[in-house]
Formats: sequence, structure tokens, C-alpha cells
Amino acid sequence: MVNRRVDIALGKLTAWQEEMAELRNIALETGLTEELKWGQPCYTFDNANVFLIHSFKNYCAVLFMKGSVMKDPKGLLIQQTENVQAGRQMRFESMKEITKLRPTIKKYMKEAIAVEEAGIKPVVKKASEFVVPDEIVKLLKKHPGVAAAFKKLTPGRQRAYVLHFTGAKQAATREARVAKAAPSILKGKGLND
Repeated sequence: MVNRRVDIALGKLTAWQEEMAELRNIALETGLTEELKWGQPCYTFDNANVFLIHSFKNYCAVLFMKGSVMKDPKGLLIQQTENVQAGRQMRFESMKEITKLRPTIKKYMKEAIAVEEAGIKPVVKKASEFVVPDEIVKLLKKHPGVAAAFKKLTPGRQRAYVLHFTGAKQAATREARVAKAAPSILKGKGLND
């Protein structure tokens, strides 16, 4: 069923309009519920997110929420970054590519639905299993009380900070990020609190 909020969101796109419309048409053929989540068309089964379609500067994609446990016989599923655990993208750079792969896209969407119906859960690391790199520990210790306050944060908050700090390519940027975050850490707040 077509969702009016998705119509509005897709109408605001300045790029990838034709491609996103076609991916939406394919998605609607699955019979899943269409919703707008994170500003993107998202398709759900029994209130569980199965996949969404989204666009970026150089491509548009179908993001399968449990892509890591799906069969991928054609090797089309891409892990966005090393920190993404369960989700996998199928990327497209043209309408021609989507048209050519239409039957395959439908098969992958059906596979994603089957995974959800079967209740299969991807194996993901718990936030508490992420290791704080030695470099970050040293940077935290440079600021009085911050290392101790960091240890008191929830594992999820610690993980978010570590990913933020280590996402910087240069040591100076990592150090600046730790310094900027220090007051929030001392207050027991997470990165986005």
C-alpha cells in the first residue's frame, strides 16, 4: 500500500528520483507495509524493518536490515562500513542497472522477507565487546577524570564515542575530538545526548 509520506519525501529528491521511484515500485510488489523512517521509504513485516531504499551522492541502494544472514549468490550485498554489523546494501548507479537487475532485486527482497518470517537473527557484537584502543585510552587520560568517567558510561555510549574518535584519520583530529567530548563524558552523557 502506497504511503503518502513516502510520496512527499520522494518528491523532494533532487537526484535519483527515477531510480528511487523504480526501487519503490519493486518494493511495493512485495506486499510489505510501506513506512517513512529516517526520512527514507522503509518496508516492514509485522512492524519489523525488513529493508529500506535510500540515495547517496554517487548511488542509490536497497538496504537489507538483516543482509548479513541473507543468501547472496550473486555477491551483490555490500557492507557499508566496517562498523555496520547486520545491514547490507545492494547499490545502483543508473536506471539501466536497476532495470537489468529487477528480477534479482525482487529475489533478494523475497529472501529478506523469508529471513524475517523465519525469525533469523544476525550475530552481532554487543557494545560491551568492543575494545577501546590504547591510543584512545591514553588520550582520555590526558584529561583529569575523563578516563574514569568514560568507564562509567554504558557500553553503548562508550562504543559510540570510540567509533567517533577512531573515525578521524589524523591523530590531531582524534585528540581534538576527545578534548571536545571530555565535558560531556564527565557529565555521563553520550555522544548524541
